Amino acid sequence: MKKYEAVIILNPNLSSKVDSFIKDFEKLLKANTFNIKKMEDIGRRQLSYSINNHNKGHYLIFNIEGNAENIIDIENKIKYNESIIRHLFISVKEHDGEDSQLLVDSRNKKSESEDEESNVKNEVKKKPADVEKKNEEKIVSEEESIEYVSSDSIEEDSKDE
Repeated sequence: MKKYEAVIILNPNLSSKVDSFIKDFEKLLKANTFNIKKMEDIGRRQLSYSINNHNKGHYLIFNIEGNAENIIDIENKIKYNESIIRHLFISVKEHDGEDSQLLVDSRNKKSESEDEESNVKNEVKKKPADVEKKNEEKIVSEEESIEYVSSDSIEEDSKDE
């Protein structure tokens, strides 16, 4: 049995139907005597270039084992599936137990966006008095700089006369 990694990019407009696609694809793999070792649902991601007028896609990665002859049958069956905008089957020597880099990157982006959202919420929760004090300090410092400049210019004008 050969080991493969299958990367499938789905139409992003069908994100609500991803679960049913996964079940159907798993049935197709099992019908063709493939064992699913691992499945990763990466989610929606930006594509590096537009595919069929889509700028985003829903990524799925499957680590599978099966006969090489059956991979052609699977490709022929999914080739005309309109919900799949791209697919790729790669032969690998060994499946590593780690998460794919795409999954790690998507988790990192989610955590960064959650951190940014919490920072924004914390800023909104600040007391209005603190914000007003900062604004008053800025106004005072601007007035002082204006007074300083105007007094210097008056002294220079008087020297010229």
